[in-house]
Amino acid sequence: MARKKAENETDLHFEEAMKRLEEVVRRLEEGDIPLEEAIVLYQEGVNLSRICGQKLDAIEAKITQLVEEDGQLKQKPFRVEGEA
Repeated sequence: MARKKAENETDLHFEEAMKRLEEVVRRLEEGDIPLEEAIVLYQEGVNLSRICGQKLDAIEAKITQLVEEDGQLKQKPFRVEGEA
């Protein structure tokens, strides 16, 4: 049985969205569900994955790092190694 969508899935906390995404993946990997339900679960999983990605991007944009330059601490935007 597919879970009813949250009133507004973007209101989910990251942890809630990840937990539900893990449940969706587990159900799909089991492979013992009807095709129609699998399609609904797959679509929900794609949506949850998008939501998690957006939340991570927003959090990353807020994170700053302290860097020592010329003997002083300065705040700079956080950058993941390997990103442009």
